[in-house]
Amino acid sequence: MVNMTISDRLDRLPFTRMHARVVGGSGIGWALDAMDVGLISFIIASLTAQWQLDGATAGWIASAGFIGMAVGASVGGLIADRIGRRQVFAITLLIYGIATGASALVTGVGLLIVLRFLVGLGLGSELPVASTYVSEFAPARIRGRLVVVLEAFWAVGWTASALIGYFVVPLENGWRWAFAIGALPAIYALVVRWALPESPRWLAARGRVDEADRIVRRFERDARLVPDESSASSGGTSGPQSRGGFADLFRGGLAGRTVSLWLVWAFVNFSYYGAFIWIPSILVAQGFDLVRSFGYTLIITLAQLPGYAAAAWLIEVWGRRATLSTFLVGSAASAMLFGTAGEVWQILLFGSLLSFFNLGAWGALYAVSPELYPTSVRATGAGAAATVGRLASIVAPLFTPWALALGGAGLVFTVFAVCFAIAALAAWGLSDLKGRSLAEVDAAAPSAARR
Repeated sequence: MVNMTISDRLDRLPFTRMHARVVGGSGIGWALDAMDVGLISFIIASLTAQWQLDGATAGWIASAGFIGMAVGASVGGLIADRIGRRQVFAITLLIYGIATGASALVTGVGLLIVLRFLVGLGLGSELPVASTYVSEFAPARIRGRLVVVLEAFWAVGWTASALIGYFVVPLENGWRWAFAIGALPAIYALVVRWALPESPRWLAARGRVDEADRIVRRFERDARLVPDESSASSGGTSGPQSRGGFADLFRGGLAGRTVSLWLVWAFVNFSYYGAFIWIPSILVAQGFDLVRSFGYTLIITLAQLPGYAAAAWLIEVWGRRATLSTFLVGSAASAMLFGTAGEVWQILLFGSLLSFFNLGAWGALYAVSPELYPTSVRATGAGAAATVGRLASIVAPLFTPWALALGGAGLVFTVFAVCFAIAALAAWGLSDLKGRSLAEVDAAAPSAARR
């Protein structure tokens, strides 16, 4: 029989219940992440009124979380490439779940900012690791689609945050109850740690082939495939790989795709968080009461789900670059229109279009990021890109209130539209690996990242 590697065996699998378990288990954690990030936009609007906060102080509450995310993304990927994907996934859920729950007890801005940093630390570490984890389990022909499905859980979590924002936050001390609900990831971390398997591609790359083989056999049994008995001792890549480092992201032909990926992450993060963190507050500033502004935000948020669905289908039809750039162009046009919206129907229509296109772009971006790099630096590469994005997202919540005071919503969303357009151009510098095995990326890895 043909000697099949771990990678070959993973790529030949059909979609199984085990795949659904990996995507669903990771996706619930992803949704809880989104719920936390989304909640802060509603809580800021509430606290601004209750604590009489100015725009700069409110902006720092949001930016503190993004500072933590920048730090977390930079170290989370490095650690995941050393100790494994599942371990980091569970630890980071625990960190930000506890910090979010503790936020319910704060009595002042200073402590809240500190806790938001800790929340961001856990959240920033978890997101790139989760997308890397799912990408390494997925068969090549549907890898992009499964990662977009994972990212679609973001819409579920953001919708949950909008529902909590609409029904809970306006109540007396409702923001405290919202933070308490956000502590759920601390409980879910225990489920993740014990219920999900480690990535067999990572295990094989670390030379732990027997462990990788046992996990792949579970998937093969689920698919009723007979494993190749001679493959039990063969690796999942082109050979056991040593620990990669940050410098490897710029070696062996990776420099161009790394720079392009960083540009996309930076401009998408700046525009997305600059807009969506502030939409409830912008609507309040335009004269809508808190409940109505939260209700409109909930409707706009619901448009995220069809955006993800469209991206999940198109990414395996058009490919990564075409899908990503198309949704980014749609985001740019929608941002321009939203900046001119004055009537309620315009706010809802153009806001929903912005939500549709922007979140579809996010799905494609998370799909393409980990697959650009070999296994030894895959989480490091995804984490580094996320770090660059988080640095941009730190600035965004501070930029928005300043620009609103300077030139209103028209100026703010024109800047965001330009950023989306730049990201759409940068997307064409990425490699398109639609339907190709991750083993091909490993085979082309720079020699410094391999033994």
